[in-house]
Amino acid sequence: MPINKSLFENPFRSFIMGGFECADHQNAFGERVDLIVLTGHDRLINEDYERLREIDITTVREGIRWSYVEKKPFVYDWSQVEEIITHARKHNIQVIWDICHFGFPDDLTPLHPMFARRFSHLCRAFVKKYRSRVPHGELIVTPINEVSFLSWLGGEVKGTSPYCVNQGWEVKYMLMKAYIEGIEMMKQIDPSVRIMVTEPLVHISASDPSDLDLCSVAQEKHQEQFQVLDILSGKMCPELRGKEDYLDIIGVNFYFNNQWTIGEHQFISWDCDPPNPMWKSLSSLVEDLYLQYRRPVVISETSIPEHKRYSWLKMIHKECIKIIKKEIPLFGCCIYPIIDRPDWDFPEIWHHSGLWDIPDSTNLHREIHPESLVALNEFRLDISTVLLSEEIAITGEN
Repeated sequence: MPINKSLFENPFRSFIMGGFECADHQNAFGERVDLIVLTGHDRLINEDYERLREIDITTVREGIRWSYVEKKPFVYDWSQVEEIITHARKHNIQVIWDICHFGFPDDLTPLHPMFARRFSHLCRAFVKKYRSRVPHGELIVTPINEVSFLSWLGGEVKGTSPYCVNQGWEVKYMLMKAYIEGIEMMKQIDPSVRIMVTEPLVHISASDPSDLDLCSVAQEKHQEQFQVLDILSGKMCPELRGKEDYLDIIGVNFYFNNQWTIGEHQFISWDCDPPNPMWKSLSSLVEDLYLQYRRPVVISETSIPEHKRYSWLKMIHKECIKIIKKEIPLFGCCIYPIIDRPDWDFPEIWHHSGLWDIPDSTNLHREIHPESLVALNEFRLDISTVLLSEEIAITGEN
C-alpha cells in the first residue's frame, strides 16, 4: 500500500488512553444491556473526566449507543452525545467516538435489508451534529467496534443479535457493508474524518506443531482476523467499495484470552513460569500486522480482571516500548475499561478489570485499584522517556 506521510502524525492528546465500556447490545438471553447506565457513566461523566485529568489521561474512547440514539427509524436523540461533548470540552478531553460499539436498535439486525442504510444515515447525522458543536479539530471515529468478534458472537454462537449459527461470514459481510457506507456518508459531510478500525489481535496455533495439516488449518484461521482490514481497504469484496484511504489508524484489542489452539480451543497462558512457547508477544504480533499493512497502530483495548492487573499492565508497558523501539508508529494504548464493568450475561457479577473498581453497584462509588495506578504511573514515566528519546533521535537534537 502507498504510504501517506500525514497518516503518521499522531493525532492523540495522550499516549495512555481510557475507554468507557459502552456496549448496549442484547445479550445471550435477549436482554438489552447498557453498560453506560449500569456503570453510571451517564450520570457521573463529569467526575469520571475529573479523575482522568488527575492522572493525565486526556484521550478517551466513548460510544454514542445506537440503541439509545435511534429508537425510531431516522429520528435521533443526541442528548447523551451532547453531554459527552460538553464535558469533554470542559475538561479538555479528546474523544474517539464509537458509532456502534456493540448493539443495534430493537428493530434491526445486521441481516436486515435496511441495516446498512440506517447505519450510514446515523453516521452522517452524527458528524453533522458533532460539527455543529465542534466545527474545528480532529474527529476520529470507529464506525463499528470488533466486527470480527461481533460476527462470531452473533453469527456463530447465538451470543447476541441476530442469534445465528454458521452464518458468521454473512453477518461480517453485512456489517462491513454498513461500515463502508457509513464512512462514505461521514466523509460527504467532513472529508477530514479519521477512521480508527478496532479489531481483536489474536494468535491461533496448532496444539501439535508436528501435525502439518493442523498447522495449516490454524494458520488459515489465524489469517481470518485480517478480513475486516482487507475488506475495508478494498483488497477483499471490492463490490463493498472499500478504499486504502479508509484504512487509516489500526486499533488492536488485546486481552489475556486472545490466544488459543485450533480444535480444542485451549487458551494459551501469558504468564506461565517457564513461559509457554506457544504464547506470542504483543510486540511480535503488532510487528507482523505493521509489516502487512504499514499503518499506525493503537492498542485500542487492553485489561485483565481481578488480581493480575499490575502484572498485565507491566507486560503491556514493556511490549509498547519494544514496539516503539522497532520504529513502528504506535500512537497510544487504551486501558479498557478504565472503570469497572458488570458481566454482559450476568450483570450481578462485576469483572474488576478497570483502574477504578465499583465495589457496590447500589451507589456506584469508584474506588482506585492501587496496584493498577502504580503500574500506570510507571508506564507513563517510561513511555514519556522513550518517546522523548525517539523524538530527539529523529530531529537530530542533542
